[in-house]
Amino acid sequence: MLESCQNAQERWGGVHLLIDRWLQERHELVRRYKALSDAPQAPGDNPEALSSFCETLVDYVSAGHFEVYEHLLSEAKAYGDQRGLELARQIYPRIEVITEEALAFNDQCDKGASRETCLTEELKRLGQLLNERFELEDCLIEVLHNTHQQQDVEPA
Repeated sequence: MLESCQNAQERWGGVHLLIDRWLQERHELVRRYKALSDAPQAPGDNPEALSSFCETLVDYVSAGHFEVYEHLLSEAKAYGDQRGLELARQIYPRIEVITEEALAFNDQCDKGASRETCLTEELKRLGQLLNERFELEDCLIEVLHNTHQQQDVEPA
């Protein structure tokens, strides 16, 4: 997961400050996920790391939902990018489902995930969902960015 995050930064870093900042948030989310999932104790037994991860998780999915996707869709509309808009219509519902799962995980932690509550399986499942989400987001960014980049270089 961390490797794909670094690849995304290499491919789209510098494209737009909003996307750059968001990809850095993704990198931080992956780093915190890895620290939590690699820890010898169960996630519920590491409240500081769990809280830090959940905070980063909510920040990341919120930025995607309320800032990045809106910006990408606005650009697609401005460029008349029907392919990008269609792709967004196809994959956005799945991203929304993953967002709901991420927020449900956060809510579960907020409700007092304790030593009695084993979050190991839930964290592992969330990691798989986040990986899927990152792939969908990368696809959306790549299609929208490549279309816009090609239109910017073509002579008028």
